Parts: sequence; C-alpha cells; structure tokens
Amino acid sequence: MTTNPEDMRSLIDSGALTGGLGETMGIEVSEASAERVVGTMPVEGNRQPYGLLHGGASCVLAESLGSIGSMVHAQQFGRIAVGIEINATHHRSATRGHVTGVATPVHLGRTLATWEITITDDEGRKVCTSRLTCMLRDMPQED
Repeated sequence: MTTNPEDMRSLIDSGALTGGLGETMGIEVSEASAERVVGTMPVEGNRQPYGLLHGGASCVLAESLGSIGSMVHAQQFGRIAVGIEINATHHRSATRGHVTGVATPVHLGRTLATWEITITDDEGRKVCTSRLTCMLRDMPQED
C-alpha cells in the first residue's frame, strides 16, 4: 500500500513528521494513512545503559506512529488526536541497526482510535508489541 499523497502532505504541513521527540530519536515515517503507518528508528542513540534498545524508545516509536494514523483519521471529522493510553510488551532486545514499527488500527471511531503497533528488528524478529488509544477532540480555540 502506498501512502496517500494528500495524507502525507497534510502531515508534513502540520509539522507532525518534523521536530520534537521523534526527530531527536531519529524516527523516519515512510508510509502514513488511516489504515497503516510505517516508520523506522535507529537503535544507536536510543539504548539503555546495558546497550539494549530502551523500552521507552520503543514506546515513543509506537506512540508516534499510532498518533500519526489517528491524526489522519481525525481530520475527516475536523478533529485532532491526543494519546490517552499506551501499553507495551517487550519480546526481545535489539542492540544494533534499526527497528521498524507498523501501526494498524484496531478501532477507528468518532471519539476514539486504537492502534496495534508491532516493532521488529532488521531481521524481522518481533521486538515489541504495543497498543495505543487516542481521543479525538475538537480543535482547541485560541483565546
């Protein structure tokens, strides 16, 4: 599946793919739609003291990808998406290379969007499985 150019342009214009924590951690999004979001992140620079990919880094990748998909979905209602719950199970360690996250929706509603995010290493082995729920809210009004 290729990324819908309108969805990707909207994300670029919103700043969702640049700056902030995702950029600091080296996250690169290659596909984004309301049906699937794919991104990679280097292990280097995102390790804990024992040299393993930090579990929190996996959560940042998962939340970033699920949030992007939720934002694309929320746009059809003129709303924004904010994360309200995330969990993660770490299956194995990664010590080098990159990890790839693939986010797919579990539920896409008018007020909630829930995503399952599977993170694998360069050999395709499952490193982490995460679930993210985002609330879809009206755009905040400026004072």
